[in-house]
Amino acid sequence: MMDGIRFVPAVLHMVYEEGTSENASFLQEYYALMQLNDDPLGVWLKSSKIRKAAEESDPVLLTLLIELHRKIETLTHLVTSKTPLVLELKESAMLSDIAHGYLRLSEAVLTPQKGYYARIAMPTFPQRSMPLFFEAVDAFVGKIVLMHEDDEQEWSAYMTACERAMIRQMKGNGSEY
Repeated sequence: MMDGIRFVPAVLHMVYEEGTSENASFLQEYYALMQLNDDPLGVWLKSSKIRKAAEESDPVLLTLLIELHRKIETLTHLVTSKTPLVLELKESAMLSDIAHGYLRLSEAVLTPQKGYYARIAMPTFPQRSMPLFFEAVDAFVGKIVLMHEDDEQEWSAYMTACERAMIRQMKGNGSEY
């Protein structure tokens, strides 16, 4: 079954817990993290009118200002709210490889056919946690069953970047791909 899956080496940290999208707490956090990425400022900036006006300004500076604004919002939430921003998930693991719609853990800790909720720390700018639901195919491999559309694109882009780095490394070592 997994013969057709093209895994790419990628070391990522993941926190997870057994559960499915039927669990209200997990589902609530899943959507809350999506809204963090689609906050009013982000939606405003995506509008065509603002995007056109933003072309005349420095995109790096604009991105840094947006991230500063989001960090202030997060700090405000931490100071003023008694509810944590994210759930405390019971387990932690390292991913060794990723594929389109799949992830592979570095240790055999999954129970086949069980569902899990996870957050993966993505090494992107801005750095953020990517929430998803997956089902264990075996003790190492999980098949992603629910992921935000924007996160799917970011996952694919990250996978492509890892693949390119692997190819460059193989060429540098004199290996053929």
